Amino acid sequence: MDQVRDMTELMMTEKTDWNNKELEVFHHSLSQVVPYLNQEGTTILREINQEIIDRGGHNDKI
Repeated sequence: MDQVRDMTELMMTEKTDWNNKELEVFHHSLSQVVPYLNQEGTTILREINQEIIDRGGHNDKI
């Protein structure tokens, strides 16, 4: 089972070094609050989306 690191740690880590569970968790969390995200939050979500796509897209096994 992949462990999910804290967002503070992940912000200092390239998205390519995030594990699949971290991408899944933070994609879901940020997607839930899209109307309230500032420019930085929107950029983070966009980068997460791109990393998920680069790994093969949105599915159960990112």
